[in-house]
Amino acid sequence: MTYLEHISQQNGISTNYDDSPRFVLLPTGISALDRSIGGGIPEKSLIYFSADPCSMAEVFLYQFTQARKTYYFTTGRRKEHVHRDITNLDFDTENITFIDVYKEYYFTPGGEMADTIGNEYVDTNIIQFVEYSLKNIIADSSNEEINIIIDNFSFFLNLSVNRGLIRKLINVLYEITKDNNCLTYLLGLKGSHPENMENDILHASDVIFDISIERTTDKITSKLVIPKIRGMIPGTDIIKFNIREGIQIDTSRDIA
Repeated sequence: MTYLEHISQQNGISTNYDDSPRFVLLPTGISALDRSIGGGIPEKSLIYFSADPCSMAEVFLYQFTQARKTYYFTTGRRKEHVHRDITNLDFDTENITFIDVYKEYYFTPGGEMADTIGNEYVDTNIIQFVEYSLKNIIADSSNEEINIIIDNFSFFLNLSVNRGLIRKLINVLYEITKDNNCLTYLLGLKGSHPENMENDILHASDVIFDISIERTTDKITSKLVIPKIRGMIPGTDIIKFNIREGIQIDTSRDIA
């Protein structure tokens, strides 16, 4: 018996540690991606996409909706346009509920383009709208397995509000994710917001997807790396992908 075991026994502390996983891996909706990262993403994860704006990273989000019921927040375009793009990729939209943040923020109740954007009062209200919507989602989901997607989160990082409100929104998203049976995806566009604010999200997130584009003289290569997965050993491989009928993971390996 080791000294630690002896002391633990005296104090009634068990030293029988269970090495089995303490979480469930959930499929993303892209089977080749799941295989690349060890079977899926740990349940109750907050996932942040740091993406090149030219990479069409939103297609990942579109395909993720196929895995389970999804609540999809749109901030960059009206929900009708996002719905059309998902449909054009031949994905089913039956289990998607859209929350149109774009329309709520940029348009008046009469359908005219609002002229008050960038106003601190209006910007604060849109954060409150999102937080209220999140609470309703959780109340309606009855603890079923869901996705929450925000496309894109850079919108919030550029609002004219106290930074504390953004931190609160991040905390709300994180706690909702942890307290409920869901995966939450936030899409961030590289170079579109203050770096120090993005660092708050990178620190809080359980999983980070980093998407970049490599340009050479004769082709463009889209790349995904996953430097952070809490509860798992993050991979060191660069995952190449193409966008055809959704995301196509390139399973070939470069030979030096």
